[in-house]
Parts: sequence; structure tokens; C-alpha cells
Amino acid sequence: MTTDTLPSYVRGEWWTPVDSGSLSLSPVLSERQRVEVKGTEVRDASTGEVVTRVSTEGLDLAGVLDYARSVGQQSLAALTFHQRALLLKQFALALTERKEELYEVSARTGATKTDSWVDIDGGIGVLFAYSGKGRRELPNSHVYVDGPVEPLSKDGSFLGRHVYTTLPGVAVQINAFNFPVWGPLEKFAPAFLAGMPTVIKPATPTGYLSEAMVRILVESGLLPEGSLQLVSGSVPTLFEHLRLGDVVGFTGSASTAEMLRGHAAVQTGGVRFTAETDSINASVLGTDAIQGTPEFDAYVRQLVIEMTTKAGQKCTAIRRAIVPAASADAVIDAVRARIEAKTVVGDPRAEGVTMGPLASTAQRDEVHRQVQKLVDGGGRIVIGGVDEPEVVQADGSTGPAPDGAFVSPVLLRFDDADAEAVNTVEAFGPVSSLITYDTIAEAADIVARGGGSLVTSIATHDPAQAVALATRIAPFNGRMLLLDRDGARASTGHGSPMPGLVHGGPGRAGGGEELGGIRAVLHHMQRTAIQGSPEMLTALTGIWHAGASANAGDRHPFRKSLAELRIGDRISSDAREVTLDDIETFAHFTGDTFYAHMDEESAAANPFFPGRVAHGYLLVSWAAGLFVDPEPGPVLANYGLENLRFVTPVSPGDSIRVDLTAKQITPRETDEYGEVRWDAVIRNQDDEIVATYDVLTLVSKEAAAA
Repeated sequence: MTTDTLPSYVRGEWWTPVDSGSLSLSPVLSERQRVEVKGTEVRDASTGEVVTRVSTEGLDLAGVLDYARSVGQQSLAALTFHQRALLLKQFALALTERKEELYEVSARTGATKTDSWVDIDGGIGVLFAYSGKGRRELPNSHVYVDGPVEPLSKDGSFLGRHVYTTLPGVAVQINAFNFPVWGPLEKFAPAFLAGMPTVIKPATPTGYLSEAMVRILVESGLLPEGSLQLVSGSVPTLFEHLRLGDVVGFTGSASTAEMLRGHAAVQTGGVRFTAETDSINASVLGTDAIQGTPEFDAYVRQLVIEMTTKAGQKCTAIRRAIVPAASADAVIDAVRARIEAKTVVGDPRAEGVTMGPLASTAQRDEVHRQVQKLVDGGGRIVIGGVDEPEVVQADGSTGPAPDGAFVSPVLLRFDDADAEAVNTVEAFGPVSSLITYDTIAEAADIVARGGGSLVTSIATHDPAQAVALATRIAPFNGRMLLLDRDGARASTGHGSPMPGLVHGGPGRAGGGEELGGIRAVLHHMQRTAIQGSPEMLTALTGIWHAGASANAGDRHPFRKSLAELRIGDRISSDAREVTLDDIETFAHFTGDTFYAHMDEESAAANPFFPGRVAHGYLLVSWAAGLFVDPEPGPVLANYGLENLRFVTPVSPGDSIRVDLTAKQITPRETDEYGEVRWDAVIRNQDDEIVATYDVLTLVSKEAAAA
């Protein structure tokens, strides 16, 4: 890393402002304008050395957004969900191959190896996770269908359906300084999968690590043109250039989120704005989790981890440790002992250091101010303090580092759970406050006073306590962790958002939902209700709807490869009579001698049956025999049934037949076969529907060579 101006990656190329050294600064420029022209200095968090400068002076931000909306949208629209998902995996592999470069840069931000693992490997893990979920849970197409068909006419000629389509704009992400790799990637992955191009705006203190990550992706040659851009520096006019179809994902302070949310582009311009902001997260120790129990130990271990990982600079960190009054002193003593035994503060490049500095001296000073607010608001410091700490230097020596952003872990104790400061003031560093309670209801009330949190954890082995707390505090949290001896070893931890689970929270936490699996993908798409005929809905969704045209040709559809098979291809079987002997044979052979199949009098007394009836699974088995083509061919395997419903009972003497129609065809991008979903309908001799279900098969893409 040099002290040159950090470049942006925009409109398909790297861009930096005009060399500030060659500029003659006008005396009429404001101080802010002068800083912007010269560039903001970014310093090593441990040593204070200048790492780089950041400036966007002269950047055509409107052009950046237009490039994403045009070139980026076009590039991504050419790809299906599965093709984008496969690219996410390739991005992850490219970053994995060069992640040691990122680790080296990450150390300058104050991150230890463990911190870097959380940030860098965690971000890469998000790419892998969304790649897998995209291929498993999304169709290999461009439209996502939401929910079942809504019949809108008695004869089935007019239907309704909800579909998601990609928004036509750009996903702009404004990130915080604490996770310069994971933060951008957890927003980029679902947007990319949805087909939306992304513009990353990293926070200035650690933006050089985001730049290193983007550079690796650019150099991989894998990025579709216009799908990802990076703006290194301030974007004061950003919202003036946004419009309907754009999405902003913000991570940062609640006050900044409130200001941005009030912009006209969001209020009346149709720009979607989601926020994940600082929150006063809590961790509750159950009354049963006394000293000596596994839950007590797990609680203390988790609290210290959350105070010291990333030097406490985590939006999910525990800010309020809510414990029974009888356990308060024991918790404080245990936390103190664990910090003394496990925490070594210093330069992350020094051997043995477990907690690095904050991201900048400005952040250090801000934490000092917030700690003082907590003290003024009734808190007593019981562990640590804000004096300049002795830290391990890069060369292994120990001493003060006035140019570094170091803060020791701090635990405060509040005697008054109603104190405003403990429930509203966040010191965004290795700082937590302990509050006591007497009853579970009181503990729940304390959690709620935080005004909405990203996460609260509960350490208890008593299910009744867990349920009592969880049901009361769930509305105030985006996520809850239940911690006990049975799950502690496998627990992902209080402060670890997971790709498949919602990351966000109500109220002060921002009201947004990032991650959450496919839910996050759908944030970047528009849900639209579509009304029309079965034929029209089939054409739009790529899924056959009952009532649309079907092709019952002279060639069995099981003889067709994916290249030959078409939506609507059908086989209509002959009829087969059901006899009493068939029913009894099936009952004795399988052991299913339920009275409805074997006892005429009892079956007739059942309000659902006219008398003895055939087993539903007998009918499904016979249906397979009626529609199957037994010879080897393109159909490789039947791998399941879905949505099975039995509608009309079948009595001895009735007959059944089946219509099997190709409903959805999903080629796999990496295999020589794909999935075919078949619509199966069993009818009786009166043309009444007996059963409906989907048959799932694996089918070769090409017919076998003769």
C-alpha cells in the first residue's frame, strides 16, 4: 500500500482524481473543498502512519449510476439465476486463492487474524452460501414465482399469480468501517443474484481493504461488465442522482440513517432504502444459569468474545449484559479473569496479540466520549478504563502507542436499570454495561428499552424461561440466540449474522433485513400480481398451468431429452379398475391395515368415506405404473413427490387414470442433466379429481447416442 490516492473502479476502469500536487488551490475554496481536492488521509490504526489518501474530486457520480443501470443491467439480464449463482462461487474461489493478500492489508485496519477471518472468510462464505442457495432455491430462469396459483374464475380460465422481476436500477451500498470485506459482499451477493448491478461506497478509514477485495475480483476477469463498481471517497450528491428502481443499502449510525431516509428521493422518489444501524444489543443470563453451570460459563465466554472481537466494533456486539442481581458480582469477577487470561491488546502484526486497535484515532476519541456519557448517566467502570493502555508493539515490545487507536476492554455497572444512558448510548468499541434484574418480566422490559436491536441472546437451560423471555422480546429483535449446554459447542455465536438468517432489526436497529437467504435476493426485485389466462401465465412464468395447451403427441415424453422436451408435453394413461382384492393385498403386503381400508362398517361411519376405500399410496403407485415408460432413456431417476393431496376417495369397483404434464424444466448449469417437474392428476371414472401432486425427475440434456 502506498500513500497515493486510493482509486475507484468505475465505468469499467480504475479512476483517480487529478494529482493534487499539481493543483493550485484557490484561496476562495472552503475548508471542506480543500480537503476533498487534496484528499483525506487514512492512517494505520496501530502506528498512525499514512496508508493512503481518499478523494472523489471530479468523479462523475451520475455517470457511474447510469453505467450500472445500462451496461450492468444488460450484462446481468443475459444471465439466469443459476448462471449468476455459479459466478458467485467463482468469485469466492478467486478471493480464497488470494485471501492472504487481504489478511496483510487487513492488519493495517487494526484487525487481528481472528478479526480478519470473521471479515474476509466470512465475506467469502456469504458468496459460497448464496451460490448454493441460488442453485437450490431459485429456478434457472429470470422470473421468480411467489406462492401458489390464485383461481379467479370458476372454470379455471382466469388465474392470478405473484412474480418477482429484477428492479431496473442500481444497488448502492453505503458501508461502515468495521467490516470492509464482509460488509460489501453480504450486500453484493443477493443483489448480484437478483440481477442488479452494485456500486460499493466503503467507509473512508478502511476503504483501502474494500479496494483490495474489488481489485482481486476485477483482475479475475469474472465480473460481468458493469455489475460491480467501487467509489472510494465521499458521495455528497449521491441521492440527487437516484431514481425509481434504485436501491440503497446503508450500514452505519442510526442518526445518519434517519437523515438519509428523509431525503426526497426516498420519501417521494420511489428509491428503496434499507438500513442496518447501531443498536443496543443485549444478552440475558437466566436465573438458573448460576456460577458453575455450563450456561454461566458460556455466557461469560460469549460476553468477552463480543467485547474484544474487532475491538468491539460490531453492530451485533453485546452492549448490555442483563444478569440476575444475585449473579452480578460473580459475572464481573469471571469477565475480569477471562479478559486478563485471554486478551492481549496491541498491534495485530505482533505475535500473541488477540485484540487490536479501533479503526482510527477519531473512533478511539469517540468511544472515550461515549464512555464518559455512560459514566455521567449513572454507570460505574468496574473493569478497565479509558486511560492510554500499554500495548504490544509490532516489534514485540510493550509500551504506550499515542498514535494508535487503542482502547482497553471496559465493563460498566449500572445500579438503575431505568437509566436512560445505558439503554440509548452506544460506545462502539470494547465496551459493555452490566444491568441487574430480579424477575424474567423485568429482564424482558430492560431488553425492550433498547428501542429495537439486531440481536439478543438468552443463556438458560430452562425451556420455560427461554420461552417466557423469547416471546416477550422477539418483537424488539431481528434475531435471537438461545444459548445452553446442548448447543453451545455448535453455536455460531451472538454476534455472527448468518447468510440464511435475517440480519437486521426493528426500531433503532434500522428496520431493515439484510441476508436472510432468498429473502435478501427478493429485496432487489419487484413483486407483481399477474392476472391472466393459463396460457399467458405459462408463457410468463415458464411453469405450465392447468388449462394451458398440452401436447399429447404420439411420442412418450419420457423418451425426450431436455433438448427435446417442452412445457406442456403430456401423457394421458389408460384406466385401471380398483378391486377389493387389490386393496387387501396392498394392506397385508405393506402392513397398512387402517380400518378405512379393511372394515366396511367402521369406514362407512367415517364422515369422509362411503365405505372401504383404496389406500392413497396404492393409487399413487398405480399411477406411476400407468404413466411410466420402462425402457432406459433420458429419464434417469425419480427423486421425489411434492404437494401431494388426496381429494376424492376411491372405492372398490372404481377406476383411475392419470394425466402427467411437463410443468417446469430446469437444466443444471454444471451437469449433463436437469430437473423436470411434472404435474400429475389422478381422476376416477366420473372424471373427478382423485389426487394431485408434482413428480420430480432427473432427465439427460441430450439423447443418448445410437
